[in-house]
Amino acid sequence: MQKSSHRPMIEKPAYMLESVDNALRLVQLLRDVGAVRLSDAAAELGVAPSTAHRLFAMLLYRGFAVQDEARRYHPGPAMGAGPARRGWTREFTELSRPHMEALASRCGETVNLVIRVGTQVRFLLSAESNEMLRVGDRQGQVLDAERTAGGKILLAELREETLAQLYLRPADWPEPEPASGDRTMLPEQFEAFVRELAGCRQAGFAINLQQTEVGIAAFGMVVRNRAGAALGAISVSIPVVRYQQHLRGPLIAQMQSAVRGMEVDVGDIEV
Repeated sequence: MQKSSHRPMIEKPAYMLESVDNALRLVQLLRDVGAVRLSDAAAELGVAPSTAHRLFAMLLYRGFAVQDEARRYHPGPAMGAGPARRGWTREFTELSRPHMEALASRCGETVNLVIRVGTQVRFLLSAESNEMLRVGDRQGQVLDAERTAGGKILLAELREETLAQLYLRPADWPEPEPASGDRTMLPEQFEAFVRELAGCRQAGFAINLQQTEVGIAAFGMVVRNRAGAALGAISVSIPVVRYQQHLRGPLIAQMQSAVRGMEVDVGDIEV
């Protein structure tokens, strides 16, 4: 007897978590509509605008939504991010954890572990510092690689031809919509970007100065396996008020020391 290919009917859970359900309904609304106003979302969910605002705040934080100048919400970079399909990432994360925690304690800032998937970076782990003023946990976020410190230093590992496939937009292409998420660049923009990455590669680290968040800066450095292949990167995220202090201080040397320790432990991981 041939088995049916139909999926079994999915029943409504006996104990609904309303806040979780509303957040997921917002994700579906963004996916299907593309641009949503707060008042429309509140009406769709049957909740107060203040409740919808709190739900959107979490989606913004986790990268599932972005907001434009007209205060409309659009699908964020995490919305289109498929599974990384990298079986080694769990081992990479666990082996990196103690080194990240030690670095966070030593430098007093939040340390993140990221991998690059196409033109995006995914934050696998965050080790927060104990400072009162600090950057919070970024685990699970998905951001544009070319705007982040960890993403830039990972992009600096690529050949220019590969970068062109990812980012170069021919001059006769139409301009993308502002909220489309298209990160392609015109030739002159691409040339400047390639020069910036060459500088990062030469320095051995990359900097993000308020490119992803106002008031936040970050330093990024590659982590390689024994064969020299880039597995991912660590980034140290700092409040911008401490940027100059770290730029002139021991942070880069502390990051280099942490990376050397990590690379001993993750050296046998194959990508």
